[in-house]
This record gives sequence, structure tokens and C-alpha cells, in this order.
Amino acid sequence: MGLFDFFKKKRVRLTEKELKWNKMWELWAEEQADSPYAELMTYQSEINNGGHAQYFDNVSSISDLQKEMSSLETVLPSQLKGTLKKAYEAYLALEENDNEKAEAILEQCDDMFYENEEEINRILEEYAAKIKL
Repeated sequence: MGLFDFFKKKRVRLTEKELKWNKMWELWAEEQADSPYAELMTYQSEINNGGHAQYFDNVSSISDLQKEMSSLETVLPSQLKGTLKKAYEAYLALEENDNEKAEAILEQCDDMFYENEEEINRILEEYAAKIKL
């Protein structure tokens, strides 16, 4: 019996919590997740893929960045609200001129996000728990 056959027979059953978590991300991918959670999911995804600079670049190219950030501010814990604002100021400074200080601030903001990511996951878990399967 090969490994594939073993897992096929084993069939892992996901818990309701896991199914709802997966459904939440499916809704997000289909642009059907509720605001401000959709914006929080985008924020988390972009930061994890390239930091605040990538988040600002990507969101501003496809959406209204100010509107997205306003939505985030309704759901982010206070410490991360400050981090978002600080990162945005550094991003704007970086846009004006290549500035090592601004780059360092963006890196610090990325680190602050990672240090507090469990809080974001908690918020998203609360949202996912409300999703009907």
C-alpha cells in the first residue's frame, strides 16, 4: 500500500471550526467575505507575502487604499492601528525618495505585525465561527 492509498483510506475529518476557517478563506478568495474582515484578511495575506510596502502597493493598484485602511482601523487592536499608520507614513516617505530610515521603519512595522499576528488570527477566528456552513 502506497502513502497515497494510506491517506485515502485514513480520510481525515475536519472539525467544524476548521471547516468554517476554510470557508472564510474561500469567501475571501471569491470576494464574498464581510467587511472589515475581508480587508483584515487581505492585510494579513499581503503582510505575510511581502510586508507593509507590498500591502500598500498591491491594494492601491486594485482598490481604494484609504477606504481599505479605514475599514482596517475599525477592527485592528489599538497597537496595530498605530503600526498601520506609522507604516503608511514611512511608505509615503519612501515613495518620495529612497530613504533608509523609512525602510527601517517599515521593517519595524512588519515585525510589530508578526509579534501581534495571533491577535489578528483571534479576530478572524471569531468571524469564522459565525459563518454558516
